[in-house]
Amino acid sequence: MALIELAGVTRTVVLPNGQDLHILRGVDLSLDEGDHVSIVGRSGTGKSTMLNIIGMLDKPTSGTYTVDGADAVHLSEGRRARMRGDSFGFVFQQFNLLPTRTALENVEVPLLYASGTDFWLRKHLARRMLERVGLGDRTDSYPAQMSGGEQQRIAIARALVRKPRTILADEPTGALDPDTGRLVMGLLEEVAAESRAALVVITHDAAVAARADRVLHLSEGRLHEEVDA
Repeated sequence: MALIELAGVTRTVVLPNGQDLHILRGVDLSLDEGDHVSIVGRSGTGKSTMLNIIGMLDKPTSGTYTVDGADAVHLSEGRRARMRGDSFGFVFQQFNLLPTRTALENVEVPLLYASGTDFWLRKHLARRMLERVGLGDRTDSYPAQMSGGEQQRIAIARALVRKPRTILADEPTGALDPDTGRLVMGLLEEVAAESRAALVVITHDAAVAARADRVLHLSEGRLHEEVDA
């Protein structure tokens, strides 16, 4: 059984003039534990929309989406939120850190919604994850006091602190210099491999895309696998 399965997924929105905009026209995607997939395509083709559907931040207009064989669409908002928090880690290009919280407090945020040991040990787990990404000495620093590369590593630590089964990264190196970008990708791949998490990366960078086991191209609302010539 696949970890993630999208079949015939569409996403349509209604424009202010009343016309339908068909963003996704029938996406099929299957992911297993440990998969590393890159998704490429022109701007505006719906890559982020698809990532939001996979991460349960948005719902498809039609089609099916299952996680471990269970329907991930027709759930109450509460159950969707719990599944999203338990199963997915998000890494965004713009980091989305809370400016008034320290590095440690930013990484703690997902654990505030955990239960049991993870909740009570949240500071310890957050500190350990910051050490894991090489920022153990910056726990009390605020985002504005850090470089872009350091902020991205905080964002990665926050995404991974609950040990998600699927890591979703939207242009994770887009705001970074090439050396820092390689460091960030190496870190994502290393941690994903250790926990057998599926890693899905949206990117415009051909070098980043080439690191994946599979490169998928989103065009005209559908996914196509790129095959080496």
